Amino acid sequence: MEKLSSTFTASHGVMTNEVGVISGELELRTTCTEDGALTLAITYVGAAEWYTLPGEEYRLHDLRDHEVVHRMLVKALERE
Repeated sequence: MEKLSSTFTASHGVMTNEVGVISGELELRTTCTEDGALTLAITYVGAAEWYTLPGEEYRLHDLRDHEVVHRMLVKALERE
């Protein structure tokens, strides 16, 4: 299992399943298992509670894509 984490600023906000839109200084964590299952979680920087992003089951066909997908998600969520 591999976990990647990045912080970014979301001035327009990011939708979560649990609490709706959150914005500000956020941290995205992606976790990829050996079978390619990808989970996405987000939190306020320094907070303890994590939230999930909307969507169905995420899966990578090639585990080597995890870092690239993680960076793309950060850039997409960081949009201004």
